[in-house]
Amino acid sequence: MSEPPADAVLQPCVTELCALEVAMASPDDRADAAARRMRDAGVGTLVVVDANHRPLGIVTDRDLATRCVAERRDAHRTTLAELMSNPVAWIHAGATAETALDQMARLGVRRLAVIDDHERLVGVFALDDVLRASHEAGTPIGRALRATG
Repeated sequence: MSEPPADAVLQPCVTELCALEVAMASPDDRADAAARRMRDAGVGTLVVVDANHRPLGIVTDRDLATRCVAERRDAHRTTLAELMSNPVAWIHAGATAETALDQMARLGVRRLAVIDDHERLVGVFALDDVLRASHEAGTPIGRALRATG
């Protein structure tokens, strides 16, 4: 029996690999509240959505550090609309992981919002998701990826 192709992990649909439980925020949320939400949820990314759960932007813990703290903005007054990366990079839920990776490379991003046919957020596809899926749990990199979340 032959081995599956090395790129077999790239054929699944993005929703088979992505995080379907996503931490979300409003563009009007303040930076300090966003930081607490990230801490409490154990995540480093919030997807900023509108009232219909359509993604507007992404805020990372790095954004909070570089665009708020380092610039000495008041975290109690600064909104996520001021800090988020936008427009948000996205992909349709039915796309393949290979298509998503091609788009990530073209756009120079590490994560994509995954949207449904109504442009509502259904997940986040991150480069780490593919790395985790492509390495066996018993390998050093597989163990490290699983241990770090």
